[in-house]
Amino acid sequence: MSPTVIILACLGFFLDQSVWAHVGGQDKPFCSAWPSAVVPQGGHVTLRCHYRRGFNIFTLYKKDGVPVPELYNRIFWNSFLISPVTPAHAGTYRCRGFHPHSPTEWSAPSNPLVIMVTGLYEKPSLTARPGPTVRAGENVTLSCSSQSSFDIYHLSREGEAHELRLPAVPSINGTFQADFPLGPATHGETYRCFGSFHGSPYEWSDPSDPLPVSVTGNPSSSWPSPTEPSFKTGIARHLHAVIRYSVAIILFTILPFFLLHRWCSKKKMLL
Repeated sequence: MSPTVIILACLGFFLDQSVWAHVGGQDKPFCSAWPSAVVPQGGHVTLRCHYRRGFNIFTLYKKDGVPVPELYNRIFWNSFLISPVTPAHAGTYRCRGFHPHSPTEWSAPSNPLVIMVTGLYEKPSLTARPGPTVRAGENVTLSCSSQSSFDIYHLSREGEAHELRLPAVPSINGTFQADFPLGPATHGETYRCFGSFHGSPYEWSDPSDPLPVSVTGNPSSSWPSPTEPSFKTGIARHLHAVIRYSVAIILFTILPFFLLHRWCSKKKMLL
């Protein structure tokens, strides 16, 4: 095989790896929940599978917790609606794809998708120290507590998919509490917390009442938000993939000119 063919093949592989590594994988589907993976009991959630290699039919299975009979021997196109949601639906899901013209060819299992079902226990309370209104740069701690003996508390921020979690500890006033130190305040946010038990980690309580935290004054640029990456952090996170993609594009642009120049030089030498 000529060096030119080898170089082109390597560059094509390099570009493919750069792009698909950036979006999270090349050999397995991506499983997501809409509108959210945190679902109130009695609500609904749509589980979606996305795959780049032409697989448009999927099967969905649950890896832990109570089995879900409606998933047995079922196939679906891209999405699957669960309604109404019950505690049995809480747990970890994966999907696999296959092509209708090649039913024996299956994709690898997708990423794990955890569905949390809320509304199973009484809501905890959420408070802020030193208070719900603080100066920019002032340290903030949120305390989630309840008379129920929860093992874990989960703190969520409005508009965020992820949550913080801490073990609950008994307090002197007879409640079970967890303190979430958020660090220096930069801007206002609204928070809620949930409680759960070790035996059923994906079955949560009702959410606490929403707690808006207001920030006064002008935050310094040296105070990073403790729970939200800064714009610069977001850029840095994707910089490597962008550089690899750009290098591949540049090489694909320059390489044909280099090869043409080399071929013309050889032709002149022969003449």
